[in-house]
Amino acid sequence: MTKKLLLKELARYNIGTFADIIYRNALLYSNLEAFVYENERVTFEEYNNRCNRIINALNKMGTKKGKMVGILSWNCEQLVELYGATMKGGFIGSPFNPRLTGEELDYLINYSETETLFVGPELVDTIKTLKPRLKKVKNYISLESKQEDMIPYEELLKTYSKEEPDIKVTENDYCCVIYTSGTTGVPRGAVYVHSSFVDDARTFSISTGVHPGDKHLQVTPQFHISGHTWLRTFFLNANCTVIHKFFDPVKMLQTVETEKITHINIVPTQLVAMLNVPDIDKYDLSSIKLVWYGGSPMPFEVLKRGIERFGVIFGEGFGQSESGPAISHMSKQDHMAAINGTPEEQRHLTSAGKAAICVQVRIVDEKNKDVEPGEVGEIIVKSKHIMSEYWQKPEDTKKTVVDGWLHTGDMGTYDDEGYIYLTDRKKDMIITGGENVFPREVEEILYKIPAVSEAAVIGIPDPYWVEKVHAVIELKKGQTATAEEIMKFCKQYLAGYKTPKSVEFITGPRFVGTPHG
Repeated sequence: MTKKLLLKELARYNIGTFADIIYRNALLYSNLEAFVYENERVTFEEYNNRCNRIINALNKMGTKKGKMVGILSWNCEQLVELYGATMKGGFIGSPFNPRLTGEELDYLINYSETETLFVGPELVDTIKTLKPRLKKVKNYISLESKQEDMIPYEELLKTYSKEEPDIKVTENDYCCVIYTSGTTGVPRGAVYVHSSFVDDARTFSISTGVHPGDKHLQVTPQFHISGHTWLRTFFLNANCTVIHKFFDPVKMLQTVETEKITHINIVPTQLVAMLNVPDIDKYDLSSIKLVWYGGSPMPFEVLKRGIERFGVIFGEGFGQSESGPAISHMSKQDHMAAINGTPEEQRHLTSAGKAAICVQVRIVDEKNKDVEPGEVGEIIVKSKHIMSEYWQKPEDTKKTVVDGWLHTGDMGTYDDEGYIYLTDRKKDMIITGGENVFPREVEEILYKIPAVSEAAVIGIPDPYWVEKVHAVIELKKGQTATAEEIMKFCKQYLAGYKTPKSVEFITGPRFVGTPHG
């Protein structure tokens, strides 16, 4: 990197790409901290150099521009570097959910056509058992540790050059695939181009009021579209993100105090956990400007408790993996107006807010005609940051994006002021702890159990998860099974969040068991 002709250097990469933003931050804010993770503190210049080393390493290993790079890891600083390297190097980043089982990962890794796979230490054993089935994966690289039959990530950083790679990416190049479930429960990859991610980060910057010097605490998973957005937004503004691998309410409160965190992004269950910390009042949390929530509806009573403790500093986002994710936002100012307003204005707190900046939202009936305020219909969205397509699924893409409008499958209404209210979600989808679960996928596993005659999976209210996966089962005549046995069987095939947390047994219409959970 040379700063002799600084302004010329700033024009090295195409506008509208994260290659441009990564290099810009390295030139203009070289000594400012970009990321903090455990004992690591990485500046913008160091980040750029580390991204370059990974790009140069991947090219030497035969992974070229446009190829899929898989990432299977919990939150860590190296994962963030991989996002930078894939976007700047012209690869397609493919983050996988580490909560998934081996069977689920087998499908996704093969479906994605991943050539190089980066693996966190907690997932190494799972991948080793899958290796014989992952025919397209040529390179396995271990993160945060040395592993047998895998190249250590740190070895790549030591071996390869930090020089700027001779690769040009454009705003229309693919840069990432975010995985979601379809209405059939089959995972699909939502493909994004550079301009989509840049546009969404700009929109989110305005909605969340990010200013120079602000600092974000990342506890939401980085493989989720929401976690990805928060990273991009703060990086776009040359601000620092402090990364936690896992959510721990006490550690989170300690970090807010020591790092002077200004912005946090949580799901409702995490707010509940924070509020339940017995000595929460001993922490200095005065630096927080915004507590942003999403992932699942926030119970009104929980929100009121949060406001009592933190003040009216809450904001809300509604979106999905295919939407980029910004669909609608309810700002801190909206929360202030509602909490201090009339009963009708307070009702706005149960909404998903208004259409986000640079986003158009309509609610339509089965014939695609707009419904009037108060009537229920499907929420459809148009913006410059919705997905480009579903990876390798052209027919699904045609059904989902029609004339530029993304059909979300979410049902809702709106009022005369433009506030959007969700009434149902993606057919029968359950949102538990911020994760999406499709009943059919769980039911398919339940029907593998020899003793099960019929099974139905529903979401039921839960004080911690907000909604939990609940199985209703009728056993075959003469067969027996316990709730514990049912849940143990499911854990062999499903991620923990998809496994039923309670089971009840029925015989026809007669209830014969008790919920377990």
